[in-house]
Amino acid sequence: MSTCLLVYLSTMLLPESIQSLITALERLPGIGPKSASRLAFYLLRASDEVSQDLSVALANLKSNTAFCAECFNITEAGRERCEICESTKRDSSVICVLEEALDVLALERTGGFNGKYHVLQGVLSPIEGIGPDDLKIKQLLMRVANGGVKEIILATNPSMEGDATAQYLQGQLRQFNVHVTRLARGLPVGGDLEYADQNTLLRALSGRQEMN
Repeated sequence: MSTCLLVYLSTMLLPESIQSLITALERLPGIGPKSASRLAFYLLRASDEVSQDLSVALANLKSNTAFCAECFNITEAGRERCEICESTKRDSSVICVLEEALDVLALERTGGFNGKYHVLQGVLSPIEGIGPDDLKIKQLLMRVANGGVKEIILATNPSMEGDATAQYLQGQLRQFNVHVTRLARGLPVGGDLEYADQNTLLRALSGRQEMN
């Protein structure tokens, strides 16, 4: 019996509510059909409290969070700027440019960076139709144009898309009198910042190099 037929038959045997949950879970990154099914049946067997807590958490995820108007990191809804941007103890002359908000958490865990951040909310990817206007690049250039910035650390992931984004940003930043650096290659090529250990991140941060 073919795999497609087995999937079709399993769908026929499941109540619509369970199948809808499995389909929704499959849309999450890294979750395949088997993992989605296991999660769905776990929630079915779990106590009502587990399901209710998950439901409330998902509902609050959108309603109680927002993006910082300055760096575009995640912050509480109703706040214009995040805690890092509002902090007077952070060095505003150094901005570390990252792909996603998760990367901010990764660098903050090292305790080795005291500047500010700028989250691009993605990387350039022509294959996926993501261009400069789809990222927070104009906002970064405006921050630099306003003055006071001495160094921009390009901390995009060491992947093909991350490198292409860094090169594009380097070209855009040439118009400003600002020092542009890139994280050292202590990070594995093709890896993500969120999965790197603290020592690797610290070495990469301290060994950042001038972009030529």
